[in-house]
Amino acid sequence: MSKFRKKKSEGSTGINTASLPDIVFMLLFFFMVTTTMREVTLKVKNNTPQAVEIEKLERKSATSYIYVGPPMDDRLGTATRIQLNDQLATPEQILQFLETEKAQIHTKDLKKFAISLKADIKSKMGTVTDVKQELRRASVFKLYYSSKKRSAGPQL
Repeated sequence: MSKFRKKKSEGSTGINTASLPDIVFMLLFFFMVTTTMREVTLKVKNNTPQAVEIEKLERKSATSYIYVGPPMDDRLGTATRIQLNDQLATPEQILQFLETEKAQIHTKDLKKFAISLKADIKSKMGTVTDVKQELRRASVFKLYYSSKKRSAGPQL
């Protein structure tokens, strides 16, 4: 039997890493372009209530958000306000907001269109009711209430 011998090479060739910085920067630019940051700057306080049994939204692409709460800027008073995208609004402006939001959604997702209502704990229920009435007038019947998860321990 013969023994196998390893051939010795005179110089070992390494991996060329000259293009590695280019690849890293291409990946960096890709993620910078495709990542979306927060789209809405909150102008109302948004301390949502806590709940025990909550479900996560399945498709956020077909969901629009309405924020309700006292304004963050004290110069605007303490009354509960409605925020649609980046603007404070009145209940009468909700119908126009819904029309523009529906126009931005793909036609196959229109059946799944829903509103997520993010109301502050200290919001006046009258304002929340006004929002719900406008949603009914606009024939938007899928309404989700946003909340934070609470442990299932005893309530105080």
